[in-house]
Amino acid sequence: MKSLLLASLFLYSSMQTFAQDTFSIVAVDSVTGEVGSAGASCVDLFTVAVPSDHFLGQLIPGVGAINTQAYYLTGNQTNATSQMNLGQTPSQIFQWLIANDIQGQPAIRQYGIAAMINGSPETAAHTGSSTDDYKSHIVGPNYAIQGNILLGQEVLDSMEARFLNEEGDLACKLMAALQGANMVGADTRCASNGTSSLFAFVTVAQPTDTFGSPSFVASVRTHDNAGIEPIDSLQTKFNLVHGCGSASTGDISFPEDVFKVSPNPTSDFITIELGTTDIAGYEYQIHTVNGKLVAKSTLNSNGKVNLAKLDSGVYFVSVTASDETHVRKVIKK
Repeated sequence: MKSLLLASLFLYSSMQTFAQDTFSIVAVDSVTGEVGSAGASCVDLFTVAVPSDHFLGQLIPGVGAINTQAYYLTGNQTNATSQMNLGQTPSQIFQWLIANDIQGQPAIRQYGIAAMINGSPETAAHTGSSTDDYKSHIVGPNYAIQGNILLGQEVLDSMEARFLNEEGDLACKLMAALQGANMVGADTRCASNGTSSLFAFVTVAQPTDTFGSPSFVASVRTHDNAGIEPIDSLQTKFNLVHGCGSASTGDISFPEDVFKVSPNPTSDFITIELGTTDIAGYEYQIHTVNGKLVAKSTLNSNGKVNLAKLDSGVYFVSVTASDETHVRKVIKK
């Protein structure tokens, strides 16, 4: 009994030691319904028992993503997932977690949460006051970026810039965000190793995925003192299974003779065409560049959609037909 107790205490201590997960991002794509998580840390996962390289990111397909880090505890992550499944907003979730921390120590935790709430993305983050410096977070319209034990604010700022500038799909944007933190000592513990971190991951779930089995997972773990940059290794692995290109943001892999939206720019109406397909009855959705759903309905036979009530700006118009989602960028004058 005594040896079992000591073993349990050792495992608990090890979990607390390794779980200062350092920089990460959660995001949702309101056009495709994808939810995703990416992160990295200077922890040698070969020396600790973890279920996966992406353990800190929890994805609820079609709903949202939660990153639980800084003195990670499985119980807090489980509770966060339960709250999301109850329909709580990201802000409500982390407020609940603060009030109900498993150990009563919310000041040492860090969370990033993104979810789809009534068709629009919502995000929130929490950085406990006693989380190890440098610590901070950035909250965007459809993403949350957070980190601790960092080189400085430049790590998070660079992650955000790369995420926003990447024109690919959600997986590509998450991979780009990690590249933004690809600097020696991004996690300061890895400065002597000459790397940003020791493990890195990207995972994305489609709306139709089963909980616990996201359709896209790429991860890399390296040994301490190996001097191998895991983000570079992850990029190589990523590129073998997933392509990124400029077409993914504005015109998602569908040529103009298949999916047409005209006129573009427009001041009032647009007409949608899907090649030779009769579009009557198909649903269309219109999102802002920040991912907010501003209109959806079904198309009639002439494919006309009225944009007159929308503010001037850039929008994404999407139609799903034959199990493929067609997206076009439209400028409203």
